[in-house]
Amino acid sequence: MNIAYAQKLIDEMYGGRDRARGLDKTALWLVSEMGEVADSLVKNDLESLREEVSDVLAWLLTLCNVSGIDLETEFKRKYGNGCPRCR
Repeated sequence: MNIAYAQKLIDEMYGGRDRARGLDKTALWLVSEMGEVADSLVKNDLESLREEVSDVLAWLLTLCNVSGIDLETEFKRKYGNGCPRCR
């Protein structure tokens, strides 16, 4: 699965309610999920970590959808030619 497909999938599943929620609350959900990743790491719970990193990606894609950002395009622009700081 590529980034564009994943972003479209999330938008098709949740786009209406995501846009109704708005950018600020969507960002808070993303941060909350990142906290759950940290909890999984502290507990050394790999199964939970697998689930939580998936949730973080879903909420990052949601944030991009709500703000009109094509994540695959932006990722390629920034990292497509290697490390931006290493050039």
